[in-house]
Amino acid sequence: MAKAFPEGFLWGGATAANQLEGGFHEGNKGLNIADVLPGGKERLQVLRNPGFQFEIEEGKSYPNHEAIDFYHRYKEDIALFAEMGFKAFRLSIAWSRIFPNGDELEPNEEGLAFYDKVIDELLKYDIEPVVTISHYEMPLHLVKEYGGWRNREAITFFERYTEAIFTRYQGKVKYWITFNEINSGLMMPIMGLGFAIKKEEDRYQPTFQAFHHQFVASAKAVKRCHEIMPEAQIGCMIIYAPFYVYDSNPENVMDALEKDERFNYFCTDVQVRGEYPAYIQRYFREHNIELEIEDGDLDIIKEGTVDYISFSYYMSKTEKKVDVNGGQADGNILLGGVKNPFLKASDWGWEIDPVGLRISLNRLYSRYQMPLFIVENGLGAYDKVEEDGSIQDDYRIDYLREHMKQMLEAVEDGVDLMGYTSWGCIDLVSASTGEMSKRYGFIYVDKHDDGSGTLERKRKKSFYWYKDTIAANGANLANQ
Repeated sequence: MAKAFPEGFLWGGATAANQLEGGFHEGNKGLNIADVLPGGKERLQVLRNPGFQFEIEEGKSYPNHEAIDFYHRYKEDIALFAEMGFKAFRLSIAWSRIFPNGDELEPNEEGLAFYDKVIDELLKYDIEPVVTISHYEMPLHLVKEYGGWRNREAITFFERYTEAIFTRYQGKVKYWITFNEINSGLMMPIMGLGFAIKKEEDRYQPTFQAFHHQFVASAKAVKRCHEIMPEAQIGCMIIYAPFYVYDSNPENVMDALEKDERFNYFCTDVQVRGEYPAYIQRYFREHNIELEIEDGDLDIIKEGTVDYISFSYYMSKTEKKVDVNGGQADGNILLGGVKNPFLKASDWGWEIDPVGLRISLNRLYSRYQMPLFIVENGLGAYDKVEEDGSIQDDYRIDYLREHMKQMLEAVEDGVDLMGYTSWGCIDLVSASTGEMSKRYGFIYVDKHDDGSGTLERKRKKSFYWYKDTIAANGANLANQ
């Protein structure tokens, strides 16, 4: 295991505008996808099942509307990040703050000015902003009137959006990410691709056509970023979950390989290598998928490859196509698969696999030989405020410590690792369930699933542990 992380390692935390900002109608912001997603366990069903209508319904809770009110409290929160010693903070820009409907010709000055203030506050503390351009918050007008990313016009709207923010924040933002967890569209197109599947059998064609439009848009953004900010780096981002084979049955091995390629590598193959891989061409043939590709699209994709690969890592996935015993246990609630008998799970059914992070880093680096950036990782758990006001979240410290040790092992393996931004460094609204009770943060926020709470911030025990880890650049991990 390496003694410490490389010099200049980007320690920090990660968030998304729709999950922490609130102020959903302030500053001339338009509605976006997250604003119409209900809170609670119902959200996961909405995201998975056909027929969502993208409407705010009376009597339902919409926790993203207030979230944790970062919109008004960003100075307080950034000061806490600085106290922990953050070198980087991953945030997203809400597209509908910059273009409220998405199809305007000119950007919204109030939205641009808000992010001026946030970015300047980060820079005041020497915290590098890592900006995600699109993080599950496409303007709702583009969803309802244009059909989201199924419509090629979305490329033009995205191009106008990126031009506005690249021009505005040049010289201030060195690290950019085009689309958050782009491969999530395979599971939940509502958030990532901006449309709901009407019938399950109609999933394939619109999903991959939408991906193609995103690939073109991403490549154009990469090229334009390099033109406006030659010193900046712009990357792609995926959910990465190493696929394990349940047993040595060759049918199971082949099935896991095919699923692994589609989920973990298809989007990165296109964005890193600049072309559609052969295995996906076969998949298209077998599912009668015929992409509408305009002249010049493939050249644009080839010319707009990314500078680094960023990814979220929460869990691995175990696959079993052939079951000799005739039974199949549930695996991870989010990704499916079967239960891995060697792993424990979180309160939300996400299997905990620190070694899987080392496997992920090695597999990605072996395939691409490109800098890697872990921009999401963490434990969603129930936190209890003790009578003395403290939050003793040793379970979170244990989770993070074991994952970071595996990161050090990967660095020793030769992986080029740029940084690590823990997900939900301050408690925020869960993307998958819309709950506040699913807490990830080093900072506790007094806000609850029923909407009650003072929004007071409290430092958890993990706050101080992470502060020490950053100060030591990970050199303290070996003795823990």
